[in-house]
Amino acid sequence: MNADFPVLLDTCVLVPPALCDTILRFAERRLFLPRFSSQTLADLEDELTQKVGLTPERAKRRVYLIREHFQDAIVGGSEALIPAITLADQNRHALAAAVRAGAEVIVTLNLRDFPTSAVQPFRVEARHPDRFLIELFDLRPEVIIHSLHEQAEESNRSLEDLLQILVRVVPDFVILVTGNLDI
Repeated sequence: MNADFPVLLDTCVLVPPALCDTILRFAERRLFLPRFSSQTLADLEDELTQKVGLTPERAKRRVYLIREHFQDAIVGGSEALIPAITLADQNRHALAAAVRAGAEVIVTLNLRDFPTSAVQPFRVEARHPDRFLIELFDLRPEVIIHSLHEQAEESNRSLEDLLQILVRVVPDFVILVTGNLDI
């Protein structure tokens, strides 16, 4: 069973490497359809170099891999919607892309940047990745657990080590997973 609901991913959830990997693995498993604007990817590259400290080459490579692997995820044609959006300038493109993509959810660590009063008229909700991942777990726990095992193995970590990294950003999701694994 594949999910067919589009979800707009905000730049901030693509910055932390483990969280980005986790979310995109779940998208790869078709638990949801990832969507982002071109501006999101440009902002990601800037964040990775300016705030995270990656070399420009490594930042470009990461964005290139996301763009190539999820070619159909980039939302175009949303620029015309931007003037109707009352968010801060740096967030308007995300809501416009969500509306254009038919996404009802924007996954973001910065909920305050997407107040209900600004997104609700467009029938969109900002959701923290912790809540979003819990909802995905509720839909397909076996796929989530398999993907986490695979992610840990491919990053040369134990599952426990991976969860210790993720707990900093998505603590309730990690509690749910560990409770189901008896870790």
